[in-house]
Amino acid sequence: MTDTPAKPNESAGASDPNRPQIAAFVLSEPWQTNCFVVSFPAGDSPGDCWCVDVGAKPGPMVDHLREHGLTPRAIVLTHAHVDHIAGVRDLLEAVGPVPIWIHRDEEQWLLDPTLNLSAAAGLPSTTPAAARLLEHDESILIGDDQATERAWRVIHVPGHSPGSVALYHAGSSVLIGGDALFEGSVGRTDLPGADQDQLFSSIREWLYTLPDQTLVLPGHGGATTIGQEKASNPFVRA
Repeated sequence: MTDTPAKPNESAGASDPNRPQIAAFVLSEPWQTNCFVVSFPAGDSPGDCWCVDVGAKPGPMVDHLREHGLTPRAIVLTHAHVDHIAGVRDLLEAVGPVPIWIHRDEEQWLLDPTLNLSAAAGLPSTTPAAARLLEHDESILIGDDQATERAWRVIHVPGHSPGSVALYHAGSSVLIGGDALFEGSVGRTDLPGADQDQLFSSIREWLYTLPDQTLVLPGHGGATTIGQEKASNPFVRA
């Protein structure tokens, strides 16, 4: 893994109302988890944003929100492993109440340190209960925005964990991929609730069918593209 977060150009979105701005933060040492703040600065509600995954010690993420005058309208979790949720309560303490969204298959993981692996890591962690349970192939929007061009598609990609999801913005060909697909690698499948065959199937059926130019921002390591992984990923070839 790398100290450099996977992120696109943060100036993206400055003039196009339908192009997201995505700021990335490497949190949750020693796991080096990529966490993101997503907004549409040229859209109808430029101060609204999502926090996508919140690892431990989210101070840099909080500083970014304050510096740019952003208000989180949801904490969207790609899955509920400890390295992606350990900073949720600290973020909420800093910014106030924010609803949590997660796939329904991991609703209970937020409340159970054994299921979310935080107990095994010696860092027992929970979050408040989920306010919204995500479904495969649904469209989600930031705040009260109703512009379909700014909607993100929820893609259920189980295998690393039962409720793993990726978030795809078709207009800018960007995928926030969680721990399903990495640059030259894939998510671990030696953890409770994981399934290697299911993960490989998820990647082939739901991720490798996206356009080759799709930029993948994974939960760990550097950015990649769907085309690059289809051609060279040693674990899952197209």
